[in-house]
Amino acid sequence: MSAAGGSGRSTVAGLLAGSLAAAGTAAVLDTVPRLSSPWPAWVTFPGGGLSAVPSDVPLSRRQVRDAASRCQGPAGEWQVLTDHQDWSCPPLSLPADPAAWYQLAAIGGWQTVVADTGHAVAHDIVTARCEGRPGTTAAWCGLPFAVPVLCAAANGDGVQALQTAVQAATAEGLPLQRTVVAVVSLADGRLPAPVRAAITMLQGRVSAVVTVPWDPQVRVGGLRAFGRLKARTVQAGTELAQAVLDAAKTAWGDPLPPAPVPAALPAARSLDHASPELEGASA
Repeated sequence: MSAAGGSGRSTVAGLLAGSLAAAGTAAVLDTVPRLSSPWPAWVTFPGGGLSAVPSDVPLSRRQVRDAASRCQGPAGEWQVLTDHQDWSCPPLSLPADPAAWYQLAAIGGWQTVVADTGHAVAHDIVTARCEGRPGTTAAWCGLPFAVPVLCAAANGDGVQALQTAVQAATAEGLPLQRTVVAVVSLADGRLPAPVRAAITMLQGRVSAVVTVPWDPQVRVGGLRAFGRLKARTVQAGTELAQAVLDAAKTAWGDPLPPAPVPAALPAARSLDHASPELEGASA
């Protein structure tokens, strides 16, 4: 998740999934509406897309896996569930409730799942508090074995938005002790002094801070050519994955226990009407 746009959130999600594929099956859930997401252009082998997993019918594991697109990374293949429809098609009604996406992930049965979310963290936290309701950020953080990854651009505006998000999360009591921060460089060379200072200040407040280096390939083509990424970019993905796993194991033990099977949601909130014998995914 991110505090503001232009934070490299989808890049971080892809680097995470590509590295987590070394430890088992991995997938990205693209919760961002069509035309606002880069994922349809990044995948290697397109699947049926989110339109192939309607919310009003029972779903099988094979249906969900067939709907997912495939991507190739240095650690192996991983999958993405995104909206592949043409821009002129009617927009999909994607659920805002993270529990519905958790149901979909459980049916898919992946061992690790990365949710690429599109909401502004600080705005969501403050709005939810003022309206006296649970926020989207808190709901994502509250899912079983969820490790929040907060992304920010490595510039003055980016770290200011990041610091605001951290302050809001602290006030709301969100789990910063198992949150990983990804600072994404927007240019080659040494990080600006305000960014280095912000990283130092965050070191003791979050589980880990990982810097994603500048990579021209990402800026030109995103992750569509994963094999062309610089070695240091791939290494940052490995560091992100290790930081996430370390945070999870610190919080819940090593080895991680199986993730619980999600409870059924009311039909209006659910992405599926899954049968109760579906297995949960381990995170």
